[in-house]
Amino acid sequence: MSKFLMPSLGADMEEATLTQWLVKPGDHVRRGDVVAVVETAKGAIEIEIFEDGVIQTISVSEGERAPVGATLALISTKTEAAKTEAPKKEAALEQPKSPSKRKPGRASPAARKRAKELGLNLNDVEGSGPDGAVTLSDLERLGVQPKEDVGEAGAKPYDITAMRQTIAAAMARSKREIPHYYLATTVNMQAVETWLKTFNKGRQISERLPYLVPTLKAVALGLRKVPELNGFYTDDNHQAAEAINIGIAVSLRGGGLVAPALSHVDQMTLEEIAANLNDLIERARRGALRAKELSGPTITLSNMGERGVETLYGVITPPQVALVGLGRMVSRPCADDNGGVVVSPLMQITLSADHRVSSGHQGALFLNAVDKLLQTPEEL
Repeated sequence: MSKFLMPSLGADMEEATLTQWLVKPGDHVRRGDVVAVVETAKGAIEIEIFEDGVIQTISVSEGERAPVGATLALISTKTEAAKTEAPKKEAALEQPKSPSKRKPGRASPAARKRAKELGLNLNDVEGSGPDGAVTLSDLERLGVQPKEDVGEAGAKPYDITAMRQTIAAAMARSKREIPHYYLATTVNMQAVETWLKTFNKGRQISERLPYLVPTLKAVALGLRKVPELNGFYTDDNHQAAEAINIGIAVSLRGGGLVAPALSHVDQMTLEEIAANLNDLIERARRGALRAKELSGPTITLSNMGERGVETLYGVITPPQVALVGLGRMVSRPCADDNGGVVVSPLMQITLSADHRVSSGHQGALFLNAVDKLLQTPEEL
């Protein structure tokens, strides 16, 4: 029997309220299924399961608060579930077969959630999954729109006051405990601007890439070269992260801020980064993030260029060890390779880093790598 525990969604989280279960005892679940929604100062967060199995018992009721690490449910693993199902299958073989008919409510957790949003009865939907199970694609094929804009499961407005208190506590801890050092470099974005004009020509607005996308990819590839900046510092130890999951700082109405993770940025194409970034920001602003997106960042990127700021020196989010800041692009005269003067778009990229795990040397190597990568955007 395996325990499904309340996850930690940040170093500042101690407990959360379980607001909604999307599964019940007896339900089969697969790794990656969203099974519950919890409420924290960062909003309503979807919680995923990390193994295949069957929900046996639920230990925390809806509306109940539980600390990080508390058992939320017990799950029989795939092997245990197979042992349980075997006698049932043998008994079923002894029974005469009747005309095939889908059992009421058999469906994936994602499909049940979506059906609830659409106001649909699953018994009225023809399923294409195993044994007639209703899948998410079955619902999408119906082309039905939600009765109201309820967003994803548990989506609700953020408690900005609680969020500001949480941010203040985390930032105070960061400045108190982390010996920051700061570096900045000015990057000539002419190559990026020229390449983007060619790439975006003839494309619909929704398909065009903003300058942030190649910059994100360059930052991710730069972290490959300087892995000391990508990871965590906990219990007086530095742990470099294998995955490059960049937390994207997203401002909210009323002054709140969240920084959910865009995962495996170094492995995505620019088009994939753009699509996933748009989806992440949209869900962040309506309070429909998942647990792994809040607990997953290995470094944070804050883009203040869209707010007109030229230079940003950020505060590291513990237990991360670095933060990258982007300023706005400004057109200024600069020297070209032939000694002449041209007007080019320039952007300041800054690094705030933890001196316990890296030095200015590593920081400079990182910024130089990002600069170099942005001079050949077609290769990103």
